Amino acid sequence: MGDIPRRTFLLNAAAALPLLSSSYDAAAQEPSGSSMDAWMQAWMAPRHRQATGALHLSRFSDPTYFLLKPITWKPNPGQESYSSVTVPVGFVTDFASIPRVFWSVLRPDGLYTYPAIVHDYLYWEQVVSREAADLIFKFGMEDFRLRSATIASVFNAVRAFGGSAWENNAKLKAAGERRVLNRFPDDPTITWKQWKLERAHFS
Repeated sequence: MGDIPRRTFLLNAAAALPLLSSSYDAAAQEPSGSSMDAWMQAWMAPRHRQATGALHLSRFSDPTYFLLKPITWKPNPGQESYSSVTVPVGFVTDFASIPRVFWSVLRPDGLYTYPAIVHDYLYWEQVVSREAADLIFKFGMEDFRLRSATIASVFNAVRAFGGSAWENNAKLKAAGERRVLNRFPDDPTITWKQWKLERAHFS
């Protein structure tokens, strides 16, 4: 938890939990009085199609996942100051950049999974600032049309509590840990902790 008192962390997290419903934003519902054509055009607007590459994941025996195909986030109009992000095949993610207290609500197969993996990759690579990584996560959740309240809650949580994940990643990288696989396990009982001990498994 870093320097944040545990009691303060839990109180803030508890206040945010009721907002975390993984349903579509009200803005994504068909507006009354509009034609179906107009609604479909709004639904298919370019800003909702900036994530490219279907999400193909596998996992170790523990809840740690890796990409079988690359995924990409691209900026929407008005977001041109941010560069596209491509997460490569083999990237290992445990969604650790999302505060652990939310894991029971933000299950790995939710609408935010795609932008959460992009966020995890940015937190690992640290080629942009932490603030930029968090904003790209927010933009990604908007692309997937999460409820506004959910986006605000998750974004505020990572801004408040994501610093420890950012700092821990920097320490792990400095110690030589890698997160992009070039070999995938065949044994369904193997854990990430076991697999990462062999450097030949990584690019």
